[in-house]
Amino acid sequence: MIKHYLLYGSERYALAILRPLQEAIWARGHKAAWFFDGPGGEELRSNETFLRTTREVREFNPIAVLTSSNAVPHFFPGVKVEVFHGFDAGKPRHIYIRGFFDLYCTTGARDTQAFTEKSQELGHFAVKETGWPKLDPFMREHGSPEPPPVRAQPVILYHSTFSPSWSAAPILYDNIRDMSRTGRWRWIVTLHPKSAPETVAKYKALENEYLRFATEDNILDLFPQVDMMISDTSSALNEFLLTYKPVVTFKNRRPGPQLIDIDSPDQLLPSIERALSRPPELMQAVREYADSIHPYRDGRSSERVLDAVDEFIAGGARNRKPKPGNWWRKIKIRKRLGYWGPA
Repeated sequence: MIKHYLLYGSERYALAILRPLQEAIWARGHKAAWFFDGPGGEELRSNETFLRTTREVREFNPIAVLTSSNAVPHFFPGVKVEVFHGFDAGKPRHIYIRGFFDLYCTTGARDTQAFTEKSQELGHFAVKETGWPKLDPFMREHGSPEPPPVRAQPVILYHSTFSPSWSAAPILYDNIRDMSRTGRWRWIVTLHPKSAPETVAKYKALENEYLRFATEDNILDLFPQVDMMISDTSSALNEFLLTYKPVVTFKNRRPGPQLIDIDSPDQLLPSIERALSRPPELMQAVREYADSIHPYRDGRSSERVLDAVDEFIAGGARNRKPKPGNWWRKIKIRKRLGYWGPA
């Protein structure tokens, strides 16, 4: 029997996260279709199926809705499955448990433990550790257990989040401007898509023979090109740590031994030098942390997600307790999509 799966997105970043799932669905001989409640649908390819209305989704009748978002239309058919839009950037994930999902597919032991504890407490969702689908293509190509040696002229990736209270972009601008002009290192700069336009413009203006402002949609494409990262409290730094390369952070909300965390711009230069020297105690901490958040390096997380969905459905597609009413959020979704029919 051919199974139907809906890939639900609310931002463009859903494409990079969910496309590996689409490939796994196709490889099994099943069908996948997309629905976007926000930007992203305009970037679908000619061989991808785009459903534009709730009616089309209900006619497609998926067995599961797979999403990286924190909410999903409850009136869509199928088991509701969250695969997440990134790693924990500094806040406990359980604050996002809003009663929309039947199954959470976690990335590694840290999230699995936290979600399992909440599942036992609340009873209205199941948890299965699968790894993160977005990483499948990257891990298949770059999942080596050892990072490559530092380049003769090291390359540094600078990435900042968009939140004004978390972003280091305005604070570190002068340092990065000055260091990028010396030629000692090469730089790739990328900012969160929601960053303030004036901040983006300032960093774009820094481009020179040693600094490139990157516009790639998928930051994973940049990781093999660099030797270290500088960031703040962006969730992307956790993705980068999976390469087993070092990260310098500015006032990270949850610093630990896996990071070189600083609280003054004056500390940036010596911290870069330390990171590029790759001291053994730092590299061991990086490896242990990376393996705790995502131990899978086989590029098969999407297959594990689909297996988890099959297992959940085979077990009756029900949890110990019903999901909470969540009426206000459900009404807002209905109003946004213009659907007032049955769930």
